[in-house]
Amino acid sequence: MDNVAFGFIGFGLIGGSIASAIHSAHPDVTLITYDHHTTTSNENLLHAKQDQLINEITHELSDLKKCKIIFLCAPVDQNIIYLKQIQAFITPDIIITDIGSVKGNIHKAIHDLNMDSNFIGGHPMAGSEKTGYDNSNMKLLENAYYILTPTKETSQEKIDTLHQLVLDMRAIPILLDYNEHDDITACVSHVPHLIAAALVNMVKDNDDSSQKMKTLAAGGFKDITRIASSSPALWQSICMSNQNSIIKFLKQYISSLETLCHSLEKDEADIIYQTFDSANQYRSLIPNQRGLIENVYDIYLDIKDEAGSLATIAVLLATNNINIKNIGIIHNREFQQGVLRIELYNETSRNES
Repeated sequence: MDNVAFGFIGFGLIGGSIASAIHSAHPDVTLITYDHHTTTSNENLLHAKQDQLINEITHELSDLKKCKIIFLCAPVDQNIIYLKQIQAFITPDIIITDIGSVKGNIHKAIHDLNMDSNFIGGHPMAGSEKTGYDNSNMKLLENAYYILTPTKETSQEKIDTLHQLVLDMRAIPILLDYNEHDDITACVSHVPHLIAAALVNMVKDNDDSSQKMKTLAAGGFKDITRIASSSPALWQSICMSNQNSIIKFLKQYISSLETLCHSLEKDEADIIYQTFDSANQYRSLIPNQRGLIENVYDIYLDIKDEAGSLATIAVLLATNNINIKNIGIIHNREFQQGVLRIELYNETSRNES
């Protein structure tokens, strides 16, 4: 990888984290970023330059023609616009990749532009509630799945090159067909986000003026609907980009709910039991490593209701350099392990607590 250049169009949380991971593995690689601003400077890029992470900021897309790999890290609709702009100078040996969580639309754009042989879709399954380059970190990608979706015309050499680069970032590359990718993400991420939002809205719509439902909805309900707190604009964009796959699995889910409703109406206790039992067994086989939905690292404690208890716990954690992300008393503990819930930033902190 020495004496080659990589280009970035868009440089936020994920783009910055990818660049940081590449720089750590290959410090001699030249990193070039495109700045679309013409009258002002992009603060993210200036910070990255000051950090000596990137080597060059350019205002001309054509300067990226010297790059071995071009990372499209802007929003999906913008990435497609950029594809049309860079098409003129893309040579056969350049690899184009993206970081989007939906692959069908960009694969279609690539095919329409006759750029299939240059493209390998990418989806690093990592993120944070924080955004922007200043929150990027090469460890964000460490041990995270990084999906690659080559086209039928992508050469094995290009696939091997990007596959190795992902390994160098200390991520875990997985090759998928882009249609399969969109089905998987719809089933295990996009539809669950819609379900979580629908559940929260069901409670909101059925609550009364005294808000008893909201008061009692802590604990398990808040845990299973946590992802409903995600960015509405982001998830609107994702859902509208993956409509076919989402509709397919949403209809399956609706059908399963109708079956459960029918079973309850007919007093079919065995079917209700089988539903819980099947889900219980399958869920126990799901690994605990990072997936499409961001992990939560929390611990539950029983503490005495006396002055200084919370302060004692906070001091113990601080003494061991463990940062607290969130903390709260659980009043509805029907399905919880303790009175105090502490949310931490990572698995290491949870294990050390």
